[in-house]
Amino acid sequence: MTRSIAFTPARFGAIDVANRFVMAPMSRNRATPEGLATPLMAEYYAQRATAGLIVTEGVQPSAVGQGFMNTPGLHSEAQITAWRQVTEAVHAKGGKIVVQLMHAGRIGHPSLYPDRHASIAPSAIAAQGQAFTPEGPKDYPTPRAMSEADINQAIAEHAQAARNAMEAGFDGIEIHAGNGFLIHQFMAENCNQRTDGYGRGIKGRVRFALEVIDACVQAIGARRVGVRISPYNPFNDIIEGNTPELYKALLERIPEDLAYLHIMEANNRPQTEAIRAMWRGPLILNPHADATAWPATPSILKTLFDTDLADGVCFGALFLANPDLVSRIRLSAPLNSVDETTFYGGGARGYTDYPTLEQCASIA
Repeated sequence: MTRSIAFTPARFGAIDVANRFVMAPMSRNRATPEGLATPLMAEYYAQRATAGLIVTEGVQPSAVGQGFMNTPGLHSEAQITAWRQVTEAVHAKGGKIVVQLMHAGRIGHPSLYPDRHASIAPSAIAAQGQAFTPEGPKDYPTPRAMSEADINQAIAEHAQAARNAMEAGFDGIEIHAGNGFLIHQFMAENCNQRTDGYGRGIKGRVRFALEVIDACVQAIGARRVGVRISPYNPFNDIIEGNTPELYKALLERIPEDLAYLHIMEANNRPQTEAIRAMWRGPLILNPHADATAWPATPSILKTLFDTDLADGVCFGALFLANPDLVSRIRLSAPLNSVDETTFYGGGARGYTDYPTLEQCASIA
């Protein structure tokens, strides 16, 4: 049997967890067109409640923050009500769950929205790539450059979404500041060409991130706020520019009592080690095994915990395909294979029908 600190309790700010396994945020596109969580989503998350902590898929804090089809929101009373079925289902199984607030910024398309509004971004620079829309794949359009009023509104929307999360029964929030979405766009030199206080060098480029974090901390308290970053990750057409100095500037100013910092690695362990040296609060790592291995496997646990690189380890695809992942790792049991064709959209297939060990045994 595999035994590790990974199976011991931990505390992420105000959130006490039964073990150090974290289910990664993964877009699954099973919400309604109105951005409502569904009973199927409640079943999906509850199946995985033996994770010490679940981080939901990215959830838009406003209508303009949506970047993909059938993604959930947390900016209306109906959406708050719909999420309660999810949080209640997870809590009934003894789990803990935080909602990831993800404003997509320039990653979106007018055809996704009833009013066909333009996407917004730090600067009017289109991302390379295509959006998946009801009308098929379409090139990302040039976004509207945000005014200071737009910036203030986006900050306020994050704070209100954080309050909404508490009303919906979540244990906390995770602010998505990576993967090429709005906050990361402000941080990146190739898509932030502003000449005001939200641009013009590294300190300006991290300002929006810091103000979103501060607003959410004021709204619900630092110990229920986590932040996800993805240094060096070029996803969604991102070039950060001087990555070490960028994250040094960010970490020097974020509250020390945040619930956690969450790093999504991009084959850049030295940068992770540098951040760990700067950040002594709780750290969750979504590890990248190496340039050729995906996803990272449980074999990485010993390295992460023996070297004190992380306080929690985050797995995505493994949790997707193995609702009882924690038990399987504890028992060194075989893992289900991932069906990549069912990642995005659809119904129960590839979502809630992955068998547990007990179900595999009964089938055999």
